[in-house]
Amino acid sequence: MERAEFCKRLTQLRMNKDVSARDMSLSIGQSPNYINGIENGDSYPSMATFFYICDYFGITPRDFFDLDTSNPSKTNELMEIAKPLPNEQLDILITLAKGLKRNKSEAASRF
Repeated sequence: MERAEFCKRLTQLRMNKDVSARDMSLSIGQSPNYINGIENGDSYPSMATFFYICDYFGITPRDFFDLDTSNPSKTNELMEIAKPLPNEQLDILITLAKGLKRNKSEAASRF
Protein backbone atom coordinates (compact mmCIF):
# COMPACT_ATOMS: atom_id res chain seq x y z
CA MET A 1 0.00 0.00 0.00
CA GLU A 2 1.40 3.36 -1.04
CA ARG A 3 1.47 6.33 1.33
CA ALA A 4 -1.42 8.07 -0.45
CA GLU A 5 -3.58 4.93 -0.15
CA PHE A 6 -2.68 4.61 3.54
CA CYS A 7 -3.68 8.23 4.18
CA LYS A 8 -6.91 7.83 2.23
CA ARG A 9 -7.80 4.61 4.06
CA LEU A 10 -7.21 6.19 7.45
CA THR A 11 -9.44 9.11 6.49
CA GLN A 12 -12.15 6.76 5.16
CA LEU A 13 -12.20 4.69 8.34
CA ARG A 14 -12.22 7.79 10.54
CA MET A 15 -15.10 9.29 8.59
CA ASN A 16 -17.01 5.98 8.78
CA LYS A 17 -16.72 6.29 12.56
CA ASP A 18 -17.89 9.93 12.31
CA VAL A 19 -15.12 11.30 14.49
CA SER A 20 -12.84 14.28 14.00
CA ALA A 21 -9.12 13.84 13.47
CA ARG A 22 -8.52 15.81 16.67
CA ASP A 23 -10.79 13.61 18.77
CA MET A 24 -9.27 10.47 17.32
CA SER A 25 -5.76 11.75 18.02
CA LEU A 26 -6.60 12.42 21.65
CA SER A 27 -8.43 9.10 22.01
CA ILE A 28 -5.32 7.16 21.02
CA GLY A 29 -3.14 9.21 23.35
CA GLN A 30 -1.51 11.49 20.80
CA SER A 31 -1.27 15.24 20.28
CA PRO A 32 -4.37 16.94 18.78
CA ASN A 33 -2.85 17.22 15.27
CA TYR A 34 -1.38 13.73 15.10
CA ILE A 35 -3.99 12.10 12.83
CA ASN A 36 -4.09 15.18 10.59
CA GLY A 37 -0.36 14.77 10.06
CA ILE A 38 -0.81 11.16 8.96
CA GLU A 39 -3.81 11.91 6.75
CA ASN A 40 -1.91 14.74 5.07
CA GLY A 41 1.01 12.42 4.34
CA ASP A 42 3.41 14.25 6.63
CA SER A 43 4.14 11.20 8.78
CA TYR A 44 3.42 7.54 9.37
CA PRO A 45 2.42 6.06 12.70
CA SER A 46 4.80 3.80 14.56
CA MET A 47 3.91 0.13 14.49
CA ALA A 48 2.60 0.33 18.07
CA THR A 49 0.45 3.34 17.23
CA PHE A 50 -0.83 1.61 14.09
CA PHE A 51 -2.09 -1.21 16.33
CA TYR A 52 -3.76 1.39 18.59
CA ILE A 53 -5.42 2.87 15.50
CA CYS A 54 -6.73 -0.55 14.47
CA ASP A 55 -8.01 -1.16 18.02
CA TYR A 56 -9.67 2.26 17.94
CA PHE A 57 -11.60 1.25 14.82
CA GLY A 58 -12.29 -2.25 16.15
CA ILE A 59 -10.53 -3.87 13.20
CA THR A 60 -7.46 -5.98 12.54
CA PRO A 61 -4.43 -4.75 10.58
CA ARG A 62 -5.59 -7.07 7.79
CA ASP A 63 -8.94 -5.25 7.77
CA PHE A 64 -7.12 -1.92 7.51
CA PHE A 65 -5.33 -2.99 4.34
CA ASP A 66 -8.38 -4.70 2.79
CA LEU A 67 -9.45 -1.92 0.43
CA ASP A 68 -12.32 -4.01 -0.94
CA THR A 69 -14.14 -3.60 2.38
CA SER A 70 -15.28 -0.01 2.78
CA ASN A 71 -16.37 -0.32 6.41
CA PRO A 72 -14.65 -3.28 8.07
CA SER A 73 -16.00 -2.58 11.55
CA LYS A 74 -19.58 -2.87 10.29
CA THR A 75 -18.67 -5.96 8.25
CA ASN A 76 -17.17 -7.54 11.37
CA GLU A 77 -20.29 -6.63 13.36
CA LEU A 78 -22.50 -8.29 10.74
CA MET A 79 -20.31 -11.40 10.76
CA GLU A 80 -20.60 -11.68 14.56
CA ILE A 81 -24.37 -11.41 14.35
CA ALA A 82 -24.54 -13.98 11.55
CA LYS A 83 -22.29 -16.62 13.16
CA PRO A 84 -24.94 -18.29 15.35
CA LEU A 85 -27.75 -18.15 12.79
CA PRO A 86 -29.10 -21.39 11.32
CA ASN A 87 -28.56 -22.17 7.63
CA GLU A 88 -32.01 -21.04 6.50
CA GLN A 89 -31.51 -17.59 8.05
CA LEU A 90 -28.01 -17.37 6.60
CA ASP A 91 -29.49 -18.15 3.17
CA ILE A 92 -31.93 -15.26 3.64
CA LEU A 93 -29.07 -12.90 4.54
CA ILE A 94 -27.05 -14.07 1.53
CA THR A 95 -30.01 -13.49 -0.80
CA LEU A 96 -30.57 -10.05 0.70
CA ALA A 97 -26.88 -9.13 0.35
CA LYS A 98 -26.80 -10.29 -3.27
CA GLY A 99 -29.90 -8.20 -4.00
CA LEU A 100 -28.36 -5.13 -2.38
CA LYS A 101 -25.14 -5.64 -4.32
CA ARG A 102 -27.03 -6.07 -7.59
CA ASN A 103 -29.11 -2.93 -6.95
CA LYS A 104 -25.95 -0.96 -6.20
CA SER A 105 -24.32 -2.20 -9.40
CA GLU A 106 -27.38 -1.38 -11.48
CA ALA A 107 -27.64 2.11 -10.01
CA ALA A 108 -23.94 2.75 -10.65
CA SER A 109 -24.20 1.61 -14.27
CA ARG A 110 -26.97 4.15 -14.94
CA PHE A 111 -24.60 7.05 -14.35
